[in-house]
Amino acid sequence: MSGIGVAITLFAVCIFSIGRIMTGFSHILGILEPWVHEYGAVAIFLILTLESFGVPLPGESLLIVAAILAGRGEISFPALLISAWIGAVTGDNIGYLIGRKLGHKALLRFGGMVGLTADRLRKMEAIFVRYGALTVAFARFFNILRQLNGVVAGSLEMDWRRFLVFNSLGGALWVVVWTIAGFYLGKHGADIAAVVHKLGLFGVIFVSVALLIVLIYMFLLRKPL
Repeated sequence: MSGIGVAITLFAVCIFSIGRIMTGFSHILGILEPWVHEYGAVAIFLILTLESFGVPLPGESLLIVAAILAGRGEISFPALLISAWIGAVTGDNIGYLIGRKLGHKALLRFGGMVGLTADRLRKMEAIFVRYGALTVAFARFFNILRQLNGVVAGSLEMDWRRFLVFNSLGGALWVVVWTIAGFYLGKHGADIAAVVHKLGLFGVIFVSVALLIVLIYMFLLRKPL
């Protein structure tokens, strides 16, 4: 196949993949939007708290959806920031307490119930040993680490005050990054679509490439340990 043929094939695959991603996100938006409208900050707090100590809930998706709604003026942006941050930190500290009280052996025995296999636990502990508190600060940007960093930190008996400081900073950074991105998209989504429409095919190609880069970046971050 020629270089042009390969390029066309890759572009078609990108467009198809982006279409599937957008369809999936629209589905998630349709599920989560009524919950955010109905229960607001309470729903955000509870779901992020539960997700942060291992319960398999769509916390990150909820945060993005809530930020988009805040960008539209449908929910309070300050309430979103505060409830998301408190929920994330609360859940991680519950996880820390669980790991500290149950210990390594209990995690090996029961961790599979929340996706913490022996191999994943070993890899996560190696990361904690190598990077220390920095792991806690940036754990929320990585799949699995986001849900279970508190549990592992507790099982390794990291000093709680040190954990709390870095966890609070990391949680704040994570919340700010995703809420600002979602808020901007919700507030300016129509303007972005209008610009792409004016640019025509070039606009579609540009946005497709940009989205592909973002998707690859997110895939690398979310790749399981």
